[in-house]
Amino acid sequence: MEYVASVRRAIADLSSDGRGRILLAVAFGWFLSISVRMIYPALLPHIRETYGLTLTTSGLLLTVLWIAYASGQLPGGILADWAGERPLLIASSLLAATMLALVVLADSAVVLFLATALFGLGTALYGVSRFTILNKIYPDQLGTATGATMAAGDVGNAVMPPAAGFVAVTVGWQYGFGATVPLFLVAAVGLWATLPSRSADRTPLREQLELGDIVSTLSHPVVRRGTALLVLWAVIVQAFMGFYPTYLMDEKGVSAQVATGLFGFFFALGIAMKPIAGRAYDRIGVRVPLLVIASTAGVALVALPFVDAAWLFVLVTVLASALLGFETIVISDLTSRLPSGTQGTNLGALRTVYISLGALSPVVFGAIADYGYFDEAFLGIGVLAGAIFLVALVSIEY
Repeated sequence: MEYVASVRRAIADLSSDGRGRILLAVAFGWFLSISVRMIYPALLPHIRETYGLTLTTSGLLLTVLWIAYASGQLPGGILADWAGERPLLIASSLLAATMLALVVLADSAVVLFLATALFGLGTALYGVSRFTILNKIYPDQLGTATGATMAAGDVGNAVMPPAAGFVAVTVGWQYGFGATVPLFLVAAVGLWATLPSRSADRTPLREQLELGDIVSTLSHPVVRRGTALLVLWAVIVQAFMGFYPTYLMDEKGVSAQVATGLFGFFFALGIAMKPIAGRAYDRIGVRVPLLVIASTAGVALVALPFVDAAWLFVLVTVLASALLGFETIVISDLTSRLPSGTQGTNLGALRTVYISLGALSPVVFGAIADYGYFDEAFLGIGVLAGAIFLVALVSIEY
């Protein structure tokens, strides 16, 4: 009863003063931005068949998507500080709809890769602005608001990949992408109707382009440590999400429907995981939640190559879902530490670093799998989870 009461208080706080509509609009935009990117791993076997891709080139496609997403973070942050979050979030939804239409119409692997890169750039504008707008609207509940928004993304991740997988089997994989285009247009309208207009004060664009302050901020020991943790996390989660359905189908003999169902279940667990992680950060800080996440996910990744029974795949999926709470904690902590006037710029630079480095893992992971070491690749990212545990244990004080 105490937990239920706590949840009700949290919801009431988030909805107070008319802020609930803003949170819903931002959350819906993120629901689409992340879940459509997660459709790629679910449809990867179908895309491989259509274009004759190897595991390595399939991994490269995912790397292109995430590198493009990463490369837009710093420009997106600079523009958010200069023009405000409202136009950036709306533009992101409109650009994503346009570029996703190109993905649907791609008639060759070259066009597919190009359209995927453009889609990644379009969604990149959403990445930073959603954090900084929440920091302004919920200064005392940033972890909870961030967790709720990111959980909305996991609702999408739980629903969209399995749905797209079903559509791919019954009609064609292109229709799985195409059905989301009008949803991005709806998101743009919702953001336009609910987000507040930019206040009169704005940071001059010239100041945003002076990167000396960014280097100074990102070289702070706490920020460096947080960035290092995010890099390790990004390497792990990009490899896992990119190849988990393919691994289950190719190596474990699981059907496409079951594999995409488990993939959706992984994200469904994040619906609860991210708000819990955000609440834990607001109440007890960074260290203990990260230790729990790293140890739980590490056990799942190391155990996966040795699992064959269906119920054990479910258990591994449950344990691996701990990864989904990681970013909520670390990003909330870092966002609150960044200078307010250049918060978007600094956060954009930070996200460029860890998303770019993490984006390299799918192509490397795919190449290792092509050489016949699919199991060993999962063991490797399990070891990286152990490295996160050690960093959190040794260097974080609260």
